[in-house]
Amino acid sequence: MGILFICGTPIGNMDDASIRLLKTLRKVDLIACEDTRHTIKLLNRFKIKNKLISYHEYSSREKEDYLIEQLLAGKSIALVSDAGMPVISDPGQTLVKKAVEAGIRMEVIPGPSALTAALAVSGLDSREFIFAGFLPERSAKRKQELQRYLNETRTVIFYEAPHRLAAALNDMENVLGGERQAVAARELTKIFEEVKRGSIKELKEIFTQSPPRGEICLLLAGSDRTSATKDIKEIAAEINTLVQAGMDKKEALKIKAREYHIKKAILYKYFVENKD
Repeated sequence: MGILFICGTPIGNMDDASIRLLKTLRKVDLIACEDTRHTIKLLNRFKIKNKLISYHEYSSREKEDYLIEQLLAGKSIALVSDAGMPVISDPGQTLVKKAVEAGIRMEVIPGPSALTAALAVSGLDSREFIFAGFLPERSAKRKQELQRYLNETRTVIFYEAPHRLAAALNDMENVLGGERQAVAARELTKIFEEVKRGSIKELKEIFTQSPPRGEICLLLAGSDRTSATKDIKEIAAEINTLVQAGMDKKEALKIKAREYHIKKAILYKYFVENKD
């Protein structure tokens, strides 16, 4: 059997291409890419000559079956998207699933990722976060989706198209309130890289007046709401039950804080003040 290499490619600055990535792109029998016109620029930049085949989210089942057949026949294939890691809000998930089912060996070539780059530079809490991909295009569905994050205490990361950013921020203001902190990271690693921080209301005003260009990561700070559906004494009792069953106390606190959308610090403070 061949090997399916899942390759992370630069999200903007081509100098971010790893040595391992370049070695892999040179040695495989075939490169399956989201857009051949885009990937050829990367290959030309590093003087790599190899065979390309188009593989994107609208590719037919026959195209996927062909790639699996090539792998089963001993050919090695590099799977790349236009930028960043394949599969993560990019094509590749069904191909990887079929490769798993066929028992094909896979290797991942880690590379740049817009979501982790944006989180690192955001200044928001990075200890726990959720990657939510793209919000729905229509406002009604977008508002419905945003309801899920009303009491979410972890940082939430979205990808958003530039022409929808102002509308998305407007819906966030309506659903989540205008004072919640947010960050918009644009054109990461490129010449016009820009990071805007502020409240949802402030960012909406900025991007309504100056429509952005380029790829955007939109990060939402965790909520400080404490909407526990149970009395804190009851939650504490549940934590004690988990601890008595052998769970680490910190882990039990984290689980129950997440379950009831309550800050872990509040539960910890309760235990400190009521340790007797």
